[in-house]
Amino acid sequence: KNRTYKFPKRNQHWEHMAFIMTVPTTLAIFLAIFILVCIESVFKKLLRLFSLLVWGCLVAMGYLFMFFGGIICPWDQVSFFLFIVFVVYTMLPFSMRDAVIASVLTSSSHTLVLSIWLSNTTGHMEALVWQILANIIIFICGNVAGAYHKHLMDLALKQTYHDTCNCIKSPIKLEFEKHQQERLLLSLLPAHIARVMKAEIIQRLKGPNFGQAENANNFHNLYVQRHTNVSILYADIVGFTRLASDCSPGELVYMLNELFGKFDQIAKDNDCMRIKILGDCYYCVSGLPDPLTDHAKDCVKMGLDMCEAIKKVRDATGVDISMRVGVHSGNVLCGVIGLQKWQYDVWSHDVTLANHMEAGGVPGRVHISSVTLEHLKGAYQVEPGNGQSRDSYLKEHGIVTHLVINPKVEKRSPPLPARLRTTLDGVKMRASVRMTQYLESWGAAKPFANLHHRDSMTNENGKINTHDVPLGQYNFQQRSERTKSQKKRFEEELNERIIRTIDGINSQKQWLKSEDIQRISLFFHNKTLEKEYRATNLPAFKYYVTCACLIFFCIFIVQVLVLPKTTVLGVSYGMAFLLLALILAICFAGHILQWGKAASCTIPWLPGSSKVITNKPWIRLALTMATTALILVMAVFNMDTFPE
Repeated sequence: KNRTYKFPKRNQHWEHMAFIMTVPTTLAIFLAIFILVCIESVFKKLLRLFSLLVWGCLVAMGYLFMFFGGIICPWDQVSFFLFIVFVVYTMLPFSMRDAVIASVLTSSSHTLVLSIWLSNTTGHMEALVWQILANIIIFICGNVAGAYHKHLMDLALKQTYHDTCNCIKSPIKLEFEKHQQERLLLSLLPAHIARVMKAEIIQRLKGPNFGQAENANNFHNLYVQRHTNVSILYADIVGFTRLASDCSPGELVYMLNELFGKFDQIAKDNDCMRIKILGDCYYCVSGLPDPLTDHAKDCVKMGLDMCEAIKKVRDATGVDISMRVGVHSGNVLCGVIGLQKWQYDVWSHDVTLANHMEAGGVPGRVHISSVTLEHLKGAYQVEPGNGQSRDSYLKEHGIVTHLVINPKVEKRSPPLPARLRTTLDGVKMRASVRMTQYLESWGAAKPFANLHHRDSMTNENGKINTHDVPLGQYNFQQRSERTKSQKKRFEEELNERIIRTIDGINSQKQWLKSEDIQRISLFFHNKTLEKEYRATNLPAFKYYVTCACLIFFCIFIVQVLVLPKTTVLGVSYGMAFLLLALILAICFAGHILQWGKAASCTIPWLPGSSKVITNKPWIRLALTMATTALILVMAVFNMDTFPE
């Protein structure tokens, strides 16, 4: 049967005028947008506005063509509005939410406007209703297919961005870890020794025996060097043994950590190299690795600064401790020994003598030898040290010693409000607690800064808490926040470098300059690489077939609504449904078998069919072509069989 519709005609004069006015105006707007998006700063700021403008122009064109293009019919401009829906989902840079909103508005506005207009101008309401329903089905199908395509594209883009970020992060993290390893190595060894050892290890890795089983010994050379005209300083905390008996091991380690952090800063300020820490003994050398003319002055200055630092601790906390310092000048052998563990140290008769200078010294004073006094060249005033009376080694070797007079004017102790509190919540604070709290106020870099703090140092009765855990409750929150801020700064720096790298790739348009891929066909020039790419698994193939079946089902509903219900229509679609159902069953065989295990017994080849489709590209291509051809044939065949 042929249906005859009578729809109102439009003014023929306006048909050509609308086309002439709309198309050039829209092209001019698109050209202006194209020019503006080439400017990167404008493109980033007005991207959303440009997208809305393009969508608005397309919708306006659709309505102008509808009302100024001839007779208005129920299927008028359905194809153009469907084209707008696909443009929104596939070409315009909308987010998924915005794309769905714009597409739904496009489809629903067309349906509502056309329905209202035709309902007032036509008398064939039944035919109009069926055609409008067919239009709705078409728009629903277009929205679902477009949204699914955009979802897949968003997933692909996010995965690509994630992979790109990982590729960029890897060298950045390797660089950071290398920097951390350098810092760790330099905290154990001097820079000149570390360079020599690294060069030898790298050379060994490049050698012919790389990868073979090696000796358990890590190092085969003695990295020992001789240095002349250096000064050695030994320092010991007098009274620390008595203080240590009043605190737990964790508290003892923490106090030494705080104190030696300050000493390391003093050594750095005076061009001295700390060699080792032995309990509460601290010793360093000036004149290593590069010779210094004022090595004796630097060591004496450091000793005086250490005595001043301990004096401030004593005055502020009331803890009876002092610093005994001994300095001697001479020659040393220094380097790394040990085959499995690194051990950097200095050795010589002069080193032993410097140690005895400290043992025979006076608390709160810097005890120097006559050799060191000669190197000072009158920089400091001295007085007789009488070290022979306090140390037998100095007496046996006839060493003449002197005590350095501190040139600084004695300063008064800080006033009481500035001192550390001696009580905490009514409980008298122990000496170790007062000392630790004062040392924390220095803010020095700690050798063991990763130690945590103790929640409390005394129990309810005010007795010592002897649990062997790191202590300190006073600035734990500040240090924790400082650690978090450092981590946050590192993450921010990492993100900034990633953004700069990605922006550099986009600005240089390296995706257009790739030498591995053909620009038009997007094939790899390397055939082996192209073959490997096409042989990759595609687990989502079954969902693509499902989307195609949905489109076929929508076509079937549309043709049922607008075409006569005949035997040819039923038979053709029945056979097509069976074929598509078979293809879907093969694609979803793995999921189907999870629901019913009996099918695997009756059809032995069914369990592996879905895996074969996922892994074999040629089978996927054959099924894709078969599904596409079937949908196309059914759409064209029935339209030709029942002409309107």
